[in-house]
Order: sequence, then C-alpha cells, then structure tokens
Amino acid sequence: MTTLKTPLALAGLAAALLAGHVNAQSVPAGPKIAVQAITQVAPNLPQYTKVDQPLLRDGMAKLSGGRVEVTLSSWPERNVNGPEVLRLVRSGQVDIAAAPLTTVSGDVPMLDGVDLSGMNTDIRQARKVADAMVPVANKELERLGIKLVATYPFSGQMLFCRKPITGIADLKGLKVRTNGPSAADLVKAFGGQPVSLAFGEVYTALERGTVDCGITGSGSGNGVKWPEVTTHLYTLPLSWSTAGYFVNLGWWNKLDPATRSQFEKTFAEVQEAQWTLGVEATNDGIACNVGRADGCKLHSLMKKPMVEVKPQGNMVATLHKELAEDVLPGWIKRCGDRCAAVYNDVIAPITGIKYSGK
Repeated sequence: MTTLKTPLALAGLAAALLAGHVNAQSVPAGPKIAVQAITQVAPNLPQYTKVDQPLLRDGMAKLSGGRVEVTLSSWPERNVNGPEVLRLVRSGQVDIAAAPLTTVSGDVPMLDGVDLSGMNTDIRQARKVADAMVPVANKELERLGIKLVATYPFSGQMLFCRKPITGIADLKGLKVRTNGPSAADLVKAFGGQPVSLAFGEVYTALERGTVDCGITGSGSGNGVKWPEVTTHLYTLPLSWSTAGYFVNLGWWNKLDPATRSQFEKTFAEVQEAQWTLGVEATNDGIACNVGRADGCKLHSLMKKPMVEVKPQGNMVATLHKELAEDVLPGWIKRCGDRCAAVYNDVIAPITGIKYSGK
C-alpha cells in the first residue's frame, strides 16, 4: 500500500476543536437535555477515545454549560451487535448512534453503495463518494424517521489471515469473514467462501480455525487483538467501512434551534476529526500489527508481528474489474433499479467506473 501521508495531528486536532469553544457557551440556559448515544464497535478504538468522547460527549457538555448531557456508550457496553442500530434510533431507544453503513444496509440497501468493496482503495475518493451520497441517503432514511448527520471512515479494511497468503488470489477455497454483502461478493469473485459473523465473534472463529481470514480495519483488528490469532496482513484497503452518525429525526427536530445548531457544528468537527483519523489509524494499525515500533502510536504494538503482504502488480485495476463484474451487479440486485441510476448519476463520475446494467 502506498503510505498515506498526514501529520500525526489527531490528538491536537480534537483538542484544538474543543479548546476553540470551551469558553464560548453556545446553548442558552434551560432545562437539562439528556441524550443517549451508542457509537463504535469497541470502547478502546481511537474513533471512540480520541473523537467521540472528547468532542461529542465532553464537548457538548462544555458548550452547553452542562445543560446537554450525552450518555455515551460503545456497542459492547450496551450489548449491540450492529445491524439493529437503525432500529434503535428509529424507535427512539437511543437519540444518536453510529455504525458502518454496510452493517445497517439490510434495512436501507442504498447505504451499501457508499463504500462498495473494491471501489475506494483511496480514502480521498471514499470521502468524495460519502459527501456526494449523504443527500441521497437521507431521502431514504427520512422515510424511517432517521437522519444521517455525519460520515466517517474506519482504518483501511484489510485481510487478516491465519494461513500464509501472497495476495488476494490466494483466497480461493478459504473461509473469509466478511464485513458486509459487497465484501461477500468480492470474496466470492476470488474463489473464497464468505462467512457472516458478528464482529465480536470473529476472534474466536479465527482462533479455532472456523474461518481462515477476516476483513476489518488495520487499526480495528489491532484493537480487538486479531493479530494474536492471525499471521498474514494483506495491506491493500478493500474499502473503508465508511460509517455514519444517525439521529432520531423526531428528537432532532424538537431540539431548540440553538442546541440543534451546536450539535450540527459538533458533528461537523467530529466528521473532520474522524476522516483525519482514518488516514492515521490505517498507517498506524499496519505498523503496530507488523511490529514497526516507530510508526505505532495509536494502537498496540504486537509482540508477535504479523507478516506484511504488500499488493503486487496493478491490484487496484483488478479490484475495479471485479467491482464492475460482480460487486456492483450484486448491490444493484439487492437494491433495485433506482440504485443503478443513483450510482451512475452520483458515484460513477467520482470513481470513473460506470454500471453497464448487465
């Protein structure tokens, strides 16, 4: 993978964004506003500790003089597996929740088109597609009483394997835990057998050999200790598990204008911090997993380093070919003709890959 370059500025970014507003209370005095929020697949991920906690939870408290109290939890702390996130928001059981778009695409298939496997090997393109698709996604979501208020990536989604591999072609005959339907289509295109497992169950499956490989972020996999039960890391991002922060639309619309405006500013800052983190967490996750101590700052340095498998040849072109032939048609089949039109109108001008309608 070509190393993505950005200054290691995340800690400073979140602190600076918060510090700029600490003394400028933006929410007028009034009754307490208790907010329930569930974000992130694990409580030790930097997306949670370095962005959600300081900006969303602590930032809203400070900016409202303590009036807005965000009770923030990660998925495991509230026994959430992921696919049910939109239902929790829709029902009003939580006011705010975050999840990878592919994880919740069973309820809204349009969401999966934002980050199809094999489409966005570069995070800058992933951001452009996400920005372009937010208005389209909200037309779908608002019918369910939900609004997408910010997007963000995880670290680059990569293959962690417990068997030696030299490239993605070696998936043939292997059982691979996939992180969504488009990833399953991509794995099948390379001759692998996709396996659907909740994120929290994958470590044990890899440990026992129930699956041979799993796809997750280089940093996310580190956070849940996948390198302990795998040996080879293929470092070409297949996607970014682009995610979103969702709010209950009824709750959102009932907020007083000043409070809602402050939430909008906060989510804009969260979004910028998370996209910055996406680059840093990808490079850092790889470094930590393969034992490069000098590049490992955000995650845990593995005592038993993984073997780094770098892509050979023009693998981006190979992925785009499989995207056009297998992944895109699979998504359109799940999503319908409107999604084909949306892809060609909104996404294809960014990716340069048209859907031919076969």
